[in-house]
Formats: sequence, structure tokens, C-alpha cells
Amino acid sequence: MLLNTLELFDKTKKLDVYIAYKGIVRIDNIEELSVALRSQMAFDKLSQDTFRAVFSIFVELMENVKMHSAVPKGCIIVTSQDKIYHVQSGNLMETQNIEELKKRINHLNSMDKQSLRNYYMERIKKNNPNPRSRGAGIGLIEIAKRASEPVEYDFIPYDEHLTFFTAKVTINNDNIERGAV
Repeated sequence: MLLNTLELFDKTKKLDVYIAYKGIVRIDNIEELSVALRSQMAFDKLSQDTFRAVFSIFVELMENVKMHSAVPKGCIIVTSQDKIYHVQSGNLMETQNIEELKKRINHLNSMDKQSLRNYYMERIKKNNPNPRSRGAGIGLIEIAKRASEPVEYDFIPYDEHLTFFTAKVTINNDNIERGAV
């Protein structure tokens, strides 16, 4: 099957695409894609805070796909348009875990930046209360702290046991909180 690359090119004309990846997510992939993202973004005149926010969110989302995906595959795309950056990831997850994840994201989305910083410090001092988590439990907090807007997300049924989870994080170069990242 031949993809219509002209259609894809036209749809993304006004959109700068820094990274678009779909495949197996391993630590070496994350490192390679991180180098590529750094190289691509070097041409933009970004503040250090914006660069760190985009880069950190990219790494956190890739880590989330690696650690929490029901299969070792996922996708990520980093784009910008008019000084607004988007980092979006997707992966299959077990349907039974949707409500817990929704609850966590909604809780974080309801907090202001200072509350997120305080919550982050509080959680760093404690053990992760989620027995199913393989991480420290602070990745989503880190993402929410660095985002300019609430984290957007969606769950799309895949089969009777799996759901495709998508997260989209926005970073606005003009209004990122200086020093917050």
C-alpha cells in the first residue's frame, strides 16, 4: 500500500514536526530520539525554560509508554505551530486501569502550579502508593508542572481487554512560567 505522502505533507504544512515515532519503545530508542529532538529543536530560538519543558515532557511521556504500555510499542510526536509546542503520545493499556489513570490526570489538572510543586515535593518524600506502578509515581506530576495547559487525554477502545491511551501536552513559549521548570 502506498501512503499519500503529499496529503500528509499538505496537512502538516503549517506545523513543524520535530519527532514522529511509532514502534518499540526501549531505553536505547528514548536516548536516540532524545538526541534527534535536541538537534531538531536547536534551530528554534527557544528560551531555556521552554526547551527544558518540551524535552522533559517528551522523555517523561516516552518513559510512561515504555513502563506502562500493555505491549512494548507506542507512538510519540512533537510538533510546534506559532510558538506553541505539543508533545503527544499513545499506547495500548489494560482497560481495567482507565479509571485510576483518569482520576490521577484530572486531579493534577485541577491544581495550580504552586500546588503541583508542593504535591511533587510531598510525593518525592514518600514511597509510591500504587502497587501496579513500576516507576516513582512522579512522572505525571512532572509533566503537569511543566505544561502550559491541562493535560489532554483520550481513551479509545481497542479490544475487550485493551484501550489506546493518548496524552497531549501543550507548552506555550510565550507564557511558560519562568523558573518553574
